[in-house]
Amino acid sequence: MLSKSPSILELELSGWGRYPVIKSYLQRPEKISSFSEIVQESKDISVIPRGAGRSYGDAALNPKGHTILTERLNRMLAFDQQTGILRCEAGVTIKEILEVFAPRGWFPAVTPGTKFVTIGGAIAFDVHGKNHHLDGAFSRHVKSLTLILASGEVVECSSQENSDLFWATVGGMGLTGIITEVELALCPIQTAYIQSHKLKANNLDEAIALFTEYEPQYQYSVAWIDCLASGRSLGRSILMLGNHAQVDELDSKQRNQPLQIQSKPRFKVPFDLPAGLLNRYTISTFNGLYFARQRSRQVQSIIDYDSFFYPLDFLWDWNRLYGKQGFVQYQFVVPLETSREALLKVLQLCSHKGWGSFLAVLKRLGSHSGWLSFPMPGYTLALDMPVKPGIWEFLEQLDQIVIQYGGRVYLAKDARLSPEAFRSMYPSFPKWLEVKSKVDPYNHFSSAVSRRLQIESIRELVQV
Repeated sequence: MLSKSPSILELELSGWGRYPVIKSYLQRPEKISSFSEIVQESKDISVIPRGAGRSYGDAALNPKGHTILTERLNRMLAFDQQTGILRCEAGVTIKEILEVFAPRGWFPAVTPGTKFVTIGGAIAFDVHGKNHHLDGAFSRHVKSLTLILASGEVVECSSQENSDLFWATVGGMGLTGIITEVELALCPIQTAYIQSHKLKANNLDEAIALFTEYEPQYQYSVAWIDCLASGRSLGRSILMLGNHAQVDELDSKQRNQPLQIQSKPRFKVPFDLPAGLLNRYTISTFNGLYFARQRSRQVQSIIDYDSFFYPLDFLWDWNRLYGKQGFVQYQFVVPLETSREALLKVLQLCSHKGWGSFLAVLKRLGSHSGWLSFPMPGYTLALDMPVKPGIWEFLEQLDQIVIQYGGRVYLAKDARLSPEAFRSMYPSFPKWLEVKSKVDPYNHFSSAVSRRLQIESIRELVQV
């Protein structure tokens, strides 16, 4: 049995939300050839790859099965300075790409709100960034990827080659195989700075109007939103827009080294905050102060990319702010034509029930990509909420609103969605399942989320 191997450890694991916590057998191969061997030798045991562990819920967890860590697959393999095409192993993180290539004038074409994610994980969840409305999801910039299938076969796929497997792997949560190598396009930059423009919106309607007015002028856009405000202030927000700054927009000091930024100290949260500290009163107070801190309606500045894209990365383990029981992030997207009404209902419910989030984020998304990819044209709202009594019932109420208005929940953040709700939200699931059943008919690649959502059985292919 593989579980008795000295190279395998049984440990407790969780996602970034620290909920749920499960036991799994961990393996950390040192080279790509070992991954194929593990897959072939573990036919009777389910496996799932895991990158940096930054998905929030249970997608990279495998109760009683094997979790294969990809962190040793972290080599840069080739780079074309003329085209910006990088080939690297799947365990390389966005942070490592920034450290190597930002000083050379290249930047990730799409980046999520943290740089501590692996490239393999970014593909497995088809992550999106502040520029999705213009530049699409991460998969749009992936030229090709190498995948180890359940049979042990190694295949290359892209949007042109083995395209069905490519689009099933993009957003497929590691359930089609193990991504080992990736070829992706970086985008050119003149500086390591962002031309930032902050705008205050007094309510949701004003926020949507500002998005519509200003987004054509900016590559990046996002908004912090007060999800506990009510009445005329319902949905009050601060929009943060940005473009990559040009050299002539920098001050004299910045122009000396336009592609270099000063490293910032990172801090640790020394202990788990007490349960109950984050409640409607403390969050409401924080939100009021945060909104009032920006006194002017508009603020323009030049800031480094770290401050613009990764404001939470300076706090090493900010997930401890939610206490020992952890938290869930509820992120959903609704189509553009129903966005306003759906967002109003969600915000009204949050305000009425007192389920607040001081890290609530609003963005506009663009076109859809993979069959299980999250984005669709519309607005997405992300809410962080501590795990405490009443949370599951409240989130089920949000599910019903999202389904009613034709939206979906982001599986990378989810830890509790029902199989029925999942099927309502992801109409392309049958296409994904058809590919899964061909390349992994016995569900060798399996995880807590695939079992919870009941998306494993090959018999279901006949039923859908």
